[in-house]
Amino acid sequence: MSFKDLGLAEPLLRAINDKGYETPSPIQEKCIPVVLEGKDVLASAQTGTGKTAGFSLPMLQLLSQEREKHNRPVRALILTPTRELAAQIGEELKDYSRYLHLRYTVIFGGVNQNPQVRAIKQGVDILVATPGRLLDLHTQNLLRLDNVEILVLDEADRMLDMGFQRDLNRIVDILPHKRQNLLFSATFSKEIKKLAQTYLTHPVSLSATPENTTVEKIEQRVIRVDKDRKTALTIKLIAEGDWQQVLIFTRTKHGANRLSQKLEKAKITSAAIHGNKTQNARTSALAGFKSGRIRVLVATDIAARGLDIPLLPHVINYELPNVPEDYVHRIGRTGRAGASGEAISLVGGDEVDYLTGIEKLLGEKLTRQIILGFEPQDPETAPIKKQQEQRPPRDKKPHNGPKPKHKQQNQSNAGDGAAKPKKRRDWRRRR
Repeated sequence: MSFKDLGLAEPLLRAINDKGYETPSPIQEKCIPVVLEGKDVLASAQTGTGKTAGFSLPMLQLLSQEREKHNRPVRALILTPTRELAAQIGEELKDYSRYLHLRYTVIFGGVNQNPQVRAIKQGVDILVATPGRLLDLHTQNLLRLDNVEILVLDEADRMLDMGFQRDLNRIVDILPHKRQNLLFSATFSKEIKKLAQTYLTHPVSLSATPENTTVEKIEQRVIRVDKDRKTALTIKLIAEGDWQQVLIFTRTKHGANRLSQKLEKAKITSAAIHGNKTQNARTSALAGFKSGRIRVLVATDIAARGLDIPLLPHVINYELPNVPEDYVHRIGRTGRAGASGEAISLVGGDEVDYLTGIEKLLGEKLTRQIILGFEPQDPETAPIKKQQEQRPPRDKKPHNGPKPKHKQQNQSNAGDGAAKPKKRRDWRRRR
């Protein structure tokens, strides 16, 4: 099937051809005709499946079929959880709308709002936004949303994970009741299904991959290693494998900074991205990583969500996520658009429970591996538990008789010494 067979207009087909795409991906093939029919959509699609084009192409066509409205009010709203994903969607809109007379802009926090406000005042048809900045501008009466015809919630599961539920409710209350709704999520959790029941009207359910599964072309490896040897093993894997582009995940911002510094000391160019980094720093780090100037990007889950890195060959879970669904998002950074990739998880003894939860979600048991010279102390049991079990009991001697006199005397003196200062302080207060 070709893009023309999906019913897309000639200007969009030209833009698609300019990008070098010939055939639609499975999610695009399923989603585009449904959106063109004006129906609500609930889609399960992982990153790298082409879901952005799946909703942006038909959305652009629907908007272009209507006559331009005075002052160009916002007619389509795309909500995303992170700045990086918002910027990525903006780039795709730029490419796909090049032969259309439509305007778009991207707004998110962490940067000066004035340029964003100026763009909105000049008139935009499509607004890509993170929830916080959108509500901020609306509260300041700098933005109106009463003409929105299409609402897109991209990576809705991540927005819920990041605590945007209340913000989403506030935004939906602002929008016109009659509108088309498109909700995209990597997983169909109970929370997502509940969200769909609240926001969507008789949606068509679509799925590009089986529920809660990982991309088949990703080779998943689990290496058991003690926590204090993970950095050395990471350096060994990158250096000996001569890996030139590696995305590493840590659970904390501090952990990302610390690992990045240690990689730099080992002569491996690296940068960390997380919520405490400025937008300019994050943009610069990502650009350096894509260009090859930076060899390793160390990221937290929130910062890495929505990163578009074509043909990324290696992902390392330096620390496993405590939410199993995040594992799916993480390794989905590689194996994109049909390419193969490798995802390696370094699992310490204290992360075995996390690994079990991930395997339960995937419905498969991941093969464990041990690297020579990095053998864990106990490959199956958490070291903490092992220490607790092996700790010898205290040698307690029973005391059947009265305590020795010297101990009684010490306790008595201690008690007297504690009471006397209190009486002196009380006496001074009374004076």
